[in-house]
Amino acid sequence: MKKLILGIGIWFLACSISAQAQVLEDRVFADHVFSARVFPEDGQISSTIDAPVVSLQDSKRLVLLFDDLAYDPELYTAKLIHCNADWQKSGLRDNDFLGTFNQFNVEDYNYSVNTRVPYIHYRFVVPQVTKSGNYILKVYKNRDESQVLMTKRFMVYESLLNVGAGLVPPTQSEERSTLQQLNVAVNYSQTEVIDPSTQIQVVIRQNQRWDTAKRLVKPTFLNQNSKLIRYESFDGENTFRAGNEFRFIDLRFIRATGVNIASIKVEEAAIYAESNISTPRPTEPYSQYLDLNGQYVILTNDRPGGNPEVESEYILTNIYYRDSPGKDIYLVGALTSWGSSPEGKMKWDARKNVYFTELLLKQGWYDFQFAEKSQNGLDSYAIEGSHFQTENEYEVFVYFRNLGSRYDQLAGYAYVQPNRRRF
Repeated sequence: MKKLILGIGIWFLACSISAQAQVLEDRVFADHVFSARVFPEDGQISSTIDAPVVSLQDSKRLVLLFDDLAYDPELYTAKLIHCNADWQKSGLRDNDFLGTFNQFNVEDYNYSVNTRVPYIHYRFVVPQVTKSGNYILKVYKNRDESQVLMTKRFMVYESLLNVGAGLVPPTQSEERSTLQQLNVAVNYSQTEVIDPSTQIQVVIRQNQRWDTAKRLVKPTFLNQNSKLIRYESFDGENTFRAGNEFRFIDLRFIRATGVNIASIKVEEAAIYAESNISTPRPTEPYSQYLDLNGQYVILTNDRPGGNPEVESEYILTNIYYRDSPGKDIYLVGALTSWGSSPEGKMKWDARKNVYFTELLLKQGWYDFQFAEKSQNGLDSYAIEGSHFQTENEYEVFVYFRNLGSRYDQLAGYAYVQPNRRRF
């Protein structure tokens, strides 16, 4: 009996430790929720594809938008979770970073207007916080936290550390034509830092992707007199595959075929679209054109002057890719949460000799690429190729843990996009 009690006690302890160590993801759990986005709201269409990052002192607010494919509104509730640099829950209590009770009703909603697929469009302005760092916006149903609708990541920074970053040709001469290197410098002269090697953490990411983000652990230069840290690695620690400009489909029209759309069929109850068949392009020369770096924008050209968030149709869309059978092919981009959603895994159609996936997409412009699954994750290099000239966006997050503190501050942030070509 004692052994049984001891075993149960160990099991509960293990479960508790596991729960405390859980990494909080950016994920939509409900299959009836679509087009969920968090971004800094400024009234411009271009802001909807910006990273969900704001300054602690900024008056700009973050907003969550999402659609619920339903006829009647539900009682949805939101709460904030403060996380450390590794996206595990921090030691802060709710009242340490919020001035109000940490439970907010999602009450701002509108019904879709004359759409074949009815939906309710929700809008929620993220409450302002008093501490910097990583945050999870958790939305759940009926005030029951076990009925999770989604968990969305966002970041709030403060300028305690001066951060500089720039893209340079990579040091690996044999791969200079396919890689991009992001050099980072951190000056901490305005903050008391005892041990910069343990108190400061630097994370870099490309095109808002957390699945390929890198933590820089080996500074190439550290001078405590000048209070300066540099990361200019020679071993590839701060390099990324440059990749290629993203493919795209234009779903802004339902009465005509947009770019890269092979066919569109409008029926009384639904709209169907099929993409052109894509093929591998690893050896094709680099071609510069507008892309959204893997994001998507909700737009409709069928109702000019209206509100695209409630007037856009949902279209059942097939995306095709031709390659030899037997491969694990994924569709990557914000439209599939970078391949992690069920629709990200493409299926083989033996009749057409193509890979395909079917997605329910709201009218707009969608970027994507194709990737193969490898032991290191999803790799698009063999399909898409890689060119140093490719336009990408990079972000640098610098976290600081004060001595005796219970959380990681996001003490510095830098955004790098040398040749931004968006709307």
